[in-house]
Amino acid sequence: MKQIISTLALIVLFSCQNNAQNNTKQQAVIDAKPIEVPLENGKAKAYFASGCFWCVEAIYESVKGVEESISGYAGGHTKNPTYELSNTGRTGHAEAVEIIYDPKVVSFETLVDVYFASQNPTQVNGQGPDNGSQYRSIIFYQNDSQKKIIEEKKAALSKKLDAKIAAEVYPFQKFWVGEDYHQNYERLHPNQSYIRNVSVPRLKRFQTKMPEVLKENAH
Repeated sequence: MKQIISTLALIVLFSCQNNAQNNTKQQAVIDAKPIEVPLENGKAKAYFASGCFWCVEAIYESVKGVEESISGYAGGHTKNPTYELSNTGRTGHAEAVEIIYDPKVVSFETLVDVYFASQNPTQVNGQGPDNGSQYRSIIFYQNDSQKKIIEEKKAALSKKLDAKIAAEVYPFQKFWVGEDYHQNYERLHPNQSYIRNVSVPRLKRFQTKMPEVLKENAH
């Protein structure tokens, strides 16, 4: 019995030490200096986490000026995250999207408006039925100007709703592209039950809120 208790104590101690190390690594991510992604062929990139990336990818691809939305992972302290690893909640990463957009057509400010309009902004660690740190809401900034836009819009929304806004604000560090089978998932699997019951209704709710930003074929 004493040996069993001793073994359990060691397991608990190891787990606590591991969690403390992960927390320290995660704090370093939050405190890091942001990395600014340069324009490429006149196109800019922005990064958002807002629950399931299948949903968020489709939402942004319906917006005028957005060329492409890519599903992946960001915000964590481990390298080469995968879907399976991020789902453990131990990597620090959240399901995120990389938005490739034309800043002459749509501004970063509008993309942040899309972000808040397409989610439940007060839900912590998830959106809808998806719960866990891998589904938490994060807005990534690449410079002080973007950070100011995010914080001002977040504060205004908090005041409007008289509630705390769940979205975290992180300096952008790196985006890890997700597995091929996650890309364009909603478009390629329209009859999948999650897509029909969660993704499409979420997309439609957003489109009703911000019809002025939609591409013609997205109505």
